[in-house]
Amino acid sequence: MFDADGVLFDSYESNIAYYNAIFARIGEPPLDDQERVASISYAAGQVFEMRARGRREVLSRMYETARNLDSTPFFKLLRPPFELRPFMLELKRRYRLGLATNRSSTVAALVAHLGLADVFDAIASAHDKVRPKPAPDILALCLKRAGVTRERALYLGDSPIDREAAQAAGVEFLAVGDRVEHRNRIATLEELDAALARLDPADSPIASALKASSR
Repeated sequence: MFDADGVLFDSYESNIAYYNAIFARIGEPPLDDQERVASISYAAGQVFEMRARGRREVLSRMYETARNLDSTPFFKLLRPPFELRPFMLELKRRYRLGLATNRSSTVAALVAHLGLADVFDAIASAHDKVRPKPAPDILALCLKRAGVTRERALYLGDSPIDREAAQAAGVEFLAVGDRVEHRNRIATLEELDAALARLDPADSPIASALKASSR
């Protein structure tokens, strides 16, 4: 299972532009430093709650604006490490693939934009009206839809809330990038194949999980 932001692509510039566009339309100032960090990993509702600080009318206007906002310009600011489709199709030959993300209403359009609409065996997100990460609900739903038990799954994430969600869901975790501490880590997806090749199934929980879940 893959997280989206920070794993499949760098979305820092895109996410900041997205939230700032929403805030500007309702007369709110741009993201502050804390909100910029949150915008990378947290669900939109969580970022909106952080900004609204209990102002229900402001929160309602954020949601309404987001529903009517064209996401296409922001997708163009996403930065995948390479062309994702060939890489993911090669993985799909060996494993079931899932997407478990705190994104919500933008997920379907995002997956289509990336050319991955037919790649994932299961997708779960905050749009499914379950608790966002760090709660385990999105990962658990993705596993259910993929028909895979938690013992046979691996989650790739780039943040502490991804690590917490994987731990709470009982799923092995592989850190991507340097924003989260974990014993198992790769810098980007470019290192995934090499990392998997280095792992010994006899003593590696990651390799064992992947081997068990392969097609």
